[in-house]
Amino acid sequence: MDQKKSEEFYNRLREQLWDNTSWPSKYLYKFIVPSNSDGVTQINTIFDNMGAVIGSKTSSKGTYTSLSITVQMKDPDAVIAKYKEVEGVKGVISL
Repeated sequence: MDQKKSEEFYNRLREQLWDNTSWPSKYLYKFIVPSNSDGVTQINTIFDNMGAVIGSKTSSKGTYTSLSITVQMKDPDAVIAKYKEVEGVKGVISL
């Protein structure tokens, strides 16, 4: 995602989160990463020590792992900061 498109996406997300949620609130992140990479470990580290509940499921062929992460966040800016951290994980797809 190019920088301009990325910022537009995050600005829209920030507005929607402020409009539709009372903060602080639990937020559900969903990611898909290649199973043969260290992406799962990297994402677990990003959410470490936050009280996050992390569920994972491997695809039927074992190629990909989906992660569902529920965690208490203080505001939309904190939500977006975590998305930006996860962007650095190779091969990650944010849903």
